[in-house]
Amino acid sequence: MASLLLRTLLLLLASIQGCLVLSSKIVGGKPAIPHSRPYMVSLQVQGNHFCGGTLIHPQFVMTAAHCVNQINPQLMMVVVGAHNLEVPETVWQVFSVQRLYSNDYDDKNKLNDIALIELDRPATLNAEVQVAPLPTQGQSLPAGTQCLAMGWGRLGTMLPIPSVLQELNVTVVTFLCREHNVCTLAPRQRAGICFGDSGGPLICQGVVHAVDSFIIGGCASQRHPDFFARVSLYVDWINSILKKAEEKQEEEKDEEGLWQASGSSMGNP
Repeated sequence: MASLLLRTLLLLLASIQGCLVLSSKIVGGKPAIPHSRPYMVSLQVQGNHFCGGTLIHPQFVMTAAHCVNQINPQLMMVVVGAHNLEVPETVWQVFSVQRLYSNDYDDKNKLNDIALIELDRPATLNAEVQVAPLPTQGQSLPAGTQCLAMGWGRLGTMLPIPSVLQELNVTVVTFLCREHNVCTLAPRQRAGICFGDSGGPLICQGVVHAVDSFIIGGCASQRHPDFFARVSLYVDWINSILKKAEEKQEEEKDEEGLWQASGSSMGNP
């Protein structure tokens, strides 16, 4: 029975080589300085981290569409201000999901792998919780640009998930990449994103230029770059959603103010 199980596992592993694998962990990285990445978000179900995200507005998180397209939003929790996921801190802020937004995500071809999560209330910005800036619409990211990938994913395909946030210095490359992706490698290292960091940010020159999307063939294989969704293609779409949400909030405040004024003049309690 044991040998049959082993053969089955080996066949399964062999079958996925060369196939697209949704990525979610950092291989070959190092622990981040606690709370040094205050825009980093943990998406969780029943207290278990499953994807990363980036706080881009007090009430909006950007993540990968494949992270959320098949999950009931009512089951999701969003944690900001975290570093060690096994040790809750008073600086944690935990939210539920009010609404999800996607932009024609194509699961088959891994296109438009970007989504926005509207939180049930705005986050309180402080030293441990900050918003990451976006690039401009259409902004390019030249090959050779130095960036930072991060996440709470596995340290290797068969290694455990770390409790503390990991980060990795990577370089933007163009070989084998697609125009709508940003691709990276960690030069001279067996390192890269892996199973579990999906949805996390790629930070380049202080800006969140991309969202962790997928890998080909295996974690840190060095045969293929790591693939991220290029954020600069979606900035106008993102800003339109943020603007509509802010306008709606202003309308609700005005209506509440009118109701309170009307109630006061009528002498109601």
